[in-house]
Amino acid sequence: MEQTNTPELVSVVDIQFRPGQKVYFFDPDGLTLVQGDHVIMDTARGEEFGICASGIHRVPKKDVVAPLRRILRKASAQDEKIVAENRAKEAKAEAVCAQKIQSHGLDMQLVSAECAFDGSKILFYFTADERVDFRELVKDLASVFHTRIELRQIGVRDKAKMVGGLGICGRPFCCASFLDDFQPVSIKMAKSQNLSLNPTKISGTCGRLMCCLKYEQDTYEALIRTSPKPESFVDTPEGRGTVIEADILRQRVKVRMENNPDTISTFANEEVAVLRSGKAKKNDPPIPADLAPISGSGIRPKAAPKQEDAMVLEPIRFRYSTESIVDEPEAPAESAPEAEERPQKPRRNDRRRSRGPKPETRQQAQNPAPQQEQKPERPRKPRPPRDEQGTPAEQKSSAAVQKIAGESLKEGASPSGEQKNRRRGNYRNYRRNRGSARNSGENS
Repeated sequence: MEQTNTPELVSVVDIQFRPGQKVYFFDPDGLTLVQGDHVIMDTARGEEFGICASGIHRVPKKDVVAPLRRILRKASAQDEKIVAENRAKEAKAEAVCAQKIQSHGLDMQLVSAECAFDGSKILFYFTADERVDFRELVKDLASVFHTRIELRQIGVRDKAKMVGGLGICGRPFCCASFLDDFQPVSIKMAKSQNLSLNPTKISGTCGRLMCCLKYEQDTYEALIRTSPKPESFVDTPEGRGTVIEADILRQRVKVRMENNPDTISTFANEEVAVLRSGKAKKNDPPIPADLAPISGSGIRPKAAPKQEDAMVLEPIRFRYSTESIVDEPEAPAESAPEAEERPQKPRRNDRRRSRGPKPETRQQAQNPAPQQEQKPERPRKPRPPRDEQGTPAEQKSSAAVQKIAGESLKEGASPSGEQKNRRRGNYRNYRRNRGSARNSGENS
């Protein structure tokens, strides 16, 4: 058997302390109550008198603020007499408090006074722009009424809820008739509903924005999502144009036609197609002239191919230019077998000298083919003659020349003509010996 997660329900009754005030849940505690009954219930401030706003009904337990207070009894005749005496006492306390405020010169406005059911406390409500030092006022009121005095500052909206009155629509204030809590209201709601932003027209008697602006805000937000924005560029059955006005509730727009700016037509939102949403920006690209999904049947005309003009002058050919003026016809593709027979050129990396012979080259070296001809060996150069100690003759003659040059430099004197001739003679002997050594090596 399937178990459904049904919320737990609790039996409650709606109670108001004063007509038009907030409704609170109380436990009927087995009593049978109907709308309009006067009851005495248990509250955080003790026993209080209240009015039944509706009969007993069941609500989810999560909607109930714990602890749920209970109804003690229905109001008796004695209870009704005490309530009447308290109402007279409240009127007297309100007049005395207003006189004391004026005598102390305090910047505050008295709203109302409430007396507890058992007469143990009198509560005064007032409004003020700033904080007020009312300690002396409390002492004077306590000396007059001989009971506990409490002053509480409230806002202007709470004041309108407590006092009541008629709004600009001619009906009683919503806050004083059926609104339990105040909903946040902003100037953005007036803008989205195309209302005048004049404060005197969108403000209530309390001086704040009217609570009724919140009632239709959700509907307007849903309709705005499906409506083109003002200054949008759209396409219509009569052509393209710009939206100058949008009727949110009727879901219609007024469009100024592009071809004829003096013509303004009205279309339903379903009859237009948005090409640009909102006002154009500086960086937005221009909308093509042929883009018309509705008036152009959604077909873009193809642009005609541009024809190139014939050459009038002969082209100039440069001497070292490698570019060709006329495109050469491509060579026909070769067949697959011919392409395979053509040898492939070696790559750049293949041209480099490898460290060792490849396996195929080694086999060819071991088993040379008979058709290949062997290259003749190059003749080796003869080694120069050496003496008994193994020193080459060229090295020996060069050492002798260096020795003679070193001795002349050690003397420190500038070489004379004889020394120069001697050096030249030694150099000639060196050249003569070198030549004879080469001849002897070739003859051998």
